[in-house]
Amino acid sequence: MRLQKWQALGNDYLIVEQARLPWPMTAGRVRRLCDPHLGLGADGVLVLEPAADARFVAALRIFNPDGSEAELSGNGVREAVLYLRREGWTDRDSFSILTAAGEVRPQISSATTCRVDMGRATVRSDDFPAGPTDGRGELDAGGRRWTFQHVSIGNPQCAVAVAGVQELESLDLSVLGPQFENDPRFPQRTNVSWFTALEPGRIRARIFERGVGETLSSGTGASGAAVAHRLAGGAAAVTVQLDGGELEVEIGEDLRVHLTGWAVPVYSATLSPELLEDLA
Repeated sequence: MRLQKWQALGNDYLIVEQARLPWPMTAGRVRRLCDPHLGLGADGVLVLEPAADARFVAALRIFNPDGSEAELSGNGVREAVLYLRREGWTDRDSFSILTAAGEVRPQISSATTCRVDMGRATVRSDDFPAGPTDGRGELDAGGRRWTFQHVSIGNPQCAVAVAGVQELESLDLSVLGPQFENDPRFPQRTNVSWFTALEPGRIRARIFERGVGETLSSGTGASGAAVAHRLAGGAAAVTVQLDGGELEVEIGEDLRVHLTGWAVPVYSATLSPELLEDLA
């Protein structure tokens, strides 16, 4: 079984085509593949297959390293899009793929970069069913009360503004993240972004992803932070500085989000007969 590993700002995924899988992808198999000691090590697995609807070049399933399935990943989508172009699934620079969150439409600008129409963000969703119409709320974590902005951008996000870089860098996300992620008000759990403004058009963010933990970067996490920043009066187009690098996020008047960034392949691999036997 052949697969590839890609990374975008340090957010790494294993990419495999459904036709090459000798068995169904299960939560246990995802966990084994993503394990850095017993498998290949990754932040998740992307499974691609031809879409039943001819409007889409491919259908994409996104798995977190704990085996749960995610609706959307900004970094994962860019990796999948550039993989599809490189592997000859399409010769177009603009096309659509189907995710659990719906249609995603990229515009490829180079062999390693693309701009992705992530769809419209909303602040009221079933991911925060008891939330107010503006999506704002408060939550106790780490011995203090936090004000957050709920944003749904294909998947659930909590964005938390903090006073400055010093406070942001001092946060222990290993403590705070799980308390946000598993708060009962979020029936599907939630991703969390803590962010602060650096200067006009630029913010710094740290990301905690459900089923993952703190990550070097997250496209949807950066988008959630950018939307919250915009709703609080910030710029419509921002550079989001993450631990793994920078992403460009544009927010339209209707909260439509466009995300621009890079992704590159790391390696191609063929799984050993021994690992395949264990996975079977």
